[in-house]
Amino acid sequence: MKNDNNLFYVCSLIEYIARETKNTRNDVVNCLNHDLQRIYDYADVFHCEPIEKVADDFIERASIPIGNYDNLCCCRYALPDYWDIGEVFARLVEDCYGGIDVMDGVREVYGSWLADKILNFNSDLYYQPRDYIAACYREGKILSA
Repeated sequence: MKNDNNLFYVCSLIEYIARETKNTRNDVVNCLNHDLQRIYDYADVFHCEPIEKVADDFIERASIPIGNYDNLCCCRYALPDYWDIGEVFARLVEDCYGGIDVMDGVREVYGSWLADKILNFNSDLYYQPRDYIAACYREGKILSA
């Protein structure tokens, strides 16, 4: 499957904004709402700016409040960066929603049961092969190895 660079940018920006505002990734997706499509359509332009600036602009534009969700504070191991996690989510969307509106796929994946499992950085799920993560998503459970 072809990697969608714009989708990768959208998912990485979601991760960055969630970390900065201490919101769940699904809350960020819901706050960005229609801006998700704009970010996707113009990702090649947005990525020319520092992600910190783009995030600040969208945090302000969407009035994303500071929350109290912090999955990073409990991480006992090396913390994956927002690009790494953006890639995991982008691949999951590509693998499970490649034939439909990509933003619908983003909303479905970030609102799913698997999002919290991936974001538990004390587990090894986020660095498992993409086909395994997609199979877990499709089956609705973590599969045995």
